[in-house]
Amino acid sequence: MTKTRIGILGYGNLGRGVELACRQNDDLELTALFTRRDPAQLKPLTEGVAVYAADDLAAHAGDIDVLILCGGSANDLPEQTPAYAGLFNVVDSFDTHANIPAHFANVDAAAQAGGKVAVISAGWDPGMFSLARLYASSVLPEGRDYTFWGRGVSQGHSDAIRRIDGVADARQYTVPVPAALDAVRNGENPELTTRQKHTRECFVVAKEGADQAAIEKAIVEMPNYFADYDTTVTFISQEELDRDHAGIPHGGSVIRSGATGENGEHTHVIEYSLKLDSNPEFTGSVLVACARAAHRLSQEGAVGCKTLFDIPPAYLSAESDENLRAHLL
Repeated sequence: MTKTRIGILGYGNLGRGVELACRQNDDLELTALFTRRDPAQLKPLTEGVAVYAADDLAAHAGDIDVLILCGGSANDLPEQTPAYAGLFNVVDSFDTHANIPAHFANVDAAAQAGGKVAVISAGWDPGMFSLARLYASSVLPEGRDYTFWGRGVSQGHSDAIRRIDGVADARQYTVPVPAALDAVRNGENPELTTRQKHTRECFVVAKEGADQAAIEKAIVEMPNYFADYDTTVTFISQEELDRDHAGIPHGGSVIRSGATGENGEHTHVIEYSLKLDSNPEFTGSVLVACARAAHRLSQEGAVGCKTLFDIPPAYLSAESDENLRAHLL
């Protein structure tokens, strides 16, 4: 069996999640890690995996079938994905929903020019939840979509807080409003604003001497992340953060409430939910499945930027078409 050779850029929580996912898939081989830190400081879990400086990526273009980008959506991926999509087949987890069309255009231009395949916004939302919304709205065209996240730690939002001047560390929890969730599950089809569906809880470790009022203002007014939500900011010590917020759980639900019948007299509720013990490990698992698909598409001559909407479901699986039909259909 010829294995898909995987490279990882960035060895934080998500990068380690991708590494663990590669170890569970016999058709994938983790070939190299690339880091902006000192490569000598990284000790991969996988024996024999080489570690290189991120600046050396271009020199390894022939050694990797798919490069999985594990940076943050706030600052890293908008630059990294277009930069590398012309050299490698790439997969990223860009999750700033409002900016996906612009990110797609930038990445597509690079991938088309380089003759490569780039899969963006892979993960669970955007990603698996996006597919759930598409399938449900296609089946129930007369209806309404609702998405609830949490209660759980958002890696992207936590990373965005850590980028604020004066912040040493942070965790951000997204929390559904219980009354809103119950109303949707009951088929009431409520009109809900962004603020009515979720709240955001931020636990922040400030650097010594940092202006906490300025940090709080930067958080609650941050567009695309916190400005549209009721957000609480609690400053705690590093010891409290390490003790009480070490895990990275998450989850949520996509719900489609719709009606059928001559006069819409029959109501239906479709719900797809996730309960994740480790957000980065689950996200990493989605990324490696998309890496498998990206390699297959590339081998068939496809080029350009793709999302999960563009990938045949069977391309995500290591199983043969025959096995899929026999056991999953």
